[in-house]
Amino acid sequence: MMRSICTFLFKASGWTFKSDLPKDLRSFIFLGAPHTSNHDFVPAMAVATLMNRNTRFIIKDDWVKFPMSLIMKPAGAIGLDRKKLAEAGHASNTDVMAQLFKDYKELVLMIAPEGTRKATDAWKTGFYYIAQKAKVPIVLGYADFPKKIAGTGPVIYPTDFEKDMKQIMDFYRNITGKVPANFKLDSRYQ
Repeated sequence: MMRSICTFLFKASGWTFKSDLPKDLRSFIFLGAPHTSNHDFVPAMAVATLMNRNTRFIIKDDWVKFPMSLIMKPAGAIGLDRKKLAEAGHASNTDVMAQLFKDYKELVLMIAPEGTRKATDAWKTGFYYIAQKAKVPIVLGYADFPKKIAGTGPVIYPTDFEKDMKQIMDFYRNITGKVPANFKLDSRYQ
């Protein structure tokens, strides 16, 4: 229901979805950037729906408890309780997230690489290690607010961290988020 509402709002407000994903690419890490505002939720959910794949995202466990579970779970949220993971002896969050690709036959895991809606010079790079561990590619997703275009960009098969991160930064260089001042490229890879 939530995804349908977001897709309706997306289309009704004049947004365009662009994607040339191969039809047989069913499991991957999906980067969502720029992530500058809570307003990113509508195009993100629309893109998740329009890709026509099992698109999910990780969120704090509290957000998938009643009553928020009524909204967040159908939207694709998977709750992550970091305290319980640490107590259970899990090596890292990247291991747990990579395991999801074994738990689900097809999975698109949406991740906001900046890790915050505020401007940051250093992105979280866990997405790269999750992709490596799960042996899945990384698809660059975007929502360009001034142009009202959202969708999928290049598919990157992780092979060379530095080179791949530079390619990611080059792609996002000309994408503008809802709050432009809240988006920075990772200064380590420009």
